[in-house]
Amino acid sequence: MKWKRAAVVLCSLLTLAFVVPAGATSTTPRWDVAKVASLPSGATGLPSGFLPALGCASAGNCSAGGAYDDASSHTQGLVLNEVRGVWTAPTKLIAPSGSASDPGLTVNSISCGAVGECVAVGSYDDGKNYAQSFVVGEVRGVWQRAREVVLPANAKGATQLSEVHSVSCWSAGNCSAVGSYLDGTQPVGHSEGMVVNEVRGAWTRAQEVRLPADANANPYALLNQITCTKGHCVGVGSYVGANGTTQGLAVNGVNATWTRGLTVALPANANAYPVADVSEVACVSVANCTALGTYTNVTGQNEGFTVTESKGTWQQALAMTMPTDAATNPHTFFYGYGGLACASIGNCSAGGQYLVGTTQYEGFFINEVNGVWQPATQMMLPSGALMAGKNGGVVAVSCRSAGDCSAGAAYFDGSSRYQALVVNEVSNTWQVGQKIALPTGATSVGIDGGVYGLVCHRTGPCTATGSYLKTATTYEGFTVSTS
Repeated sequence: MKWKRAAVVLCSLLTLAFVVPAGATSTTPRWDVAKVASLPSGATGLPSGFLPALGCASAGNCSAGGAYDDASSHTQGLVLNEVRGVWTAPTKLIAPSGSASDPGLTVNSISCGAVGECVAVGSYDDGKNYAQSFVVGEVRGVWQRAREVVLPANAKGATQLSEVHSVSCWSAGNCSAVGSYLDGTQPVGHSEGMVVNEVRGAWTRAQEVRLPADANANPYALLNQITCTKGHCVGVGSYVGANGTTQGLAVNGVNATWTRGLTVALPANANAYPVADVSEVACVSVANCTALGTYTNVTGQNEGFTVTESKGTWQQALAMTMPTDAATNPHTFFYGYGGLACASIGNCSAGGQYLVGTTQYEGFFINEVNGVWQPATQMMLPSGALMAGKNGGVVAVSCRSAGDCSAGAAYFDGSSRYQALVVNEVSNTWQVGQKIALPTGATSVGIDGGVYGLVCHRTGPCTATGSYLKTATTYEGFTVSTS
């Protein structure tokens, strides 16, 4: 379920009555019943329930994106727009010239520099059915035709496989995005990372990411996510070093000029072969950022870590302290769709999934309070729930202020069906999750559906988007917000 970006996630039936969980205050957000997200005429549903992208310029002004299948079973690009709190007619994105008859166009990420000025990125299939990267802009509320990303000069030619995974805009017409592509040094090509920049409304040619000096000849570079603040950007992911070890990667850029990537210094108990990956990054000001990811420790267990950039310098990562019921190997996992949010320097909240025993998967939250990371706590489920499940746990987190956040998550109910919830944090304490009331007749989000995106604002409502099972095999999209 909930694809992790390939080159790089969860929603129920009971009408949400507002009940303040024990220990909460009246400031706990009140979530409404989910509404069906309209699809273009002739659409038959969302392939694998994939609706990964959500960006908001301000409260009530958002764009969501993914893909839908048309009547010919062709996959088309999808954008949904919320304008002043109302979701308007859906937009079918037009693929670049020369695309395949089935363009397979899929939006991975959306960011908005201003109201009506957003950017979507992802991949599509060219005329020979090879994956290519695209960017597409919204100009004064109107989405333009998607355009193919011009890859770095060393890119492989006719049999390319490229994709843009994440985009971040700090103002209208000024954005940066990260992705991957194949270079042309070998017949099969090496997997490299790339950044592509929009400067004053014009997209420049993508640049190859300069990796640390110890990078392997085939580095399998992967950039999962990017965030930008006033032209200062950070991209995170992983690469393979010369000795075959997978390392965490951070890349910094200023006004479209990117420095050489840095190897993330892992916790002291990291394995010599750490299989590290940086999944998420959030910045609260220029050069003050937090990232999280996973690595393998000296005894072979898969753990989570946090790492901080302070005044432009990346510190050594810290191992997460998992809940007390975690298995010896907690199999810590992050979906990579926005599971980390920071309200101010030293005050962040994040969530993911971990293993209890041998087959029980649960969600968890972990908070940084005044610069100190607290032990993780298990996500508290509604009455009657079995567990979070292998396709459950925390997917998206967003904060209104320090210790005042909301999260989108999923769990396995007593009838062995996946449902989803929103979980509210009040004064640094995560409350019992509240099941989302799906559109009429829906009984599950299935293994691929659920909350993919969630954005809260300091003032005004929170917005969440995702997908659910309309029939046994068909996924539809939904939107839900706070009153």
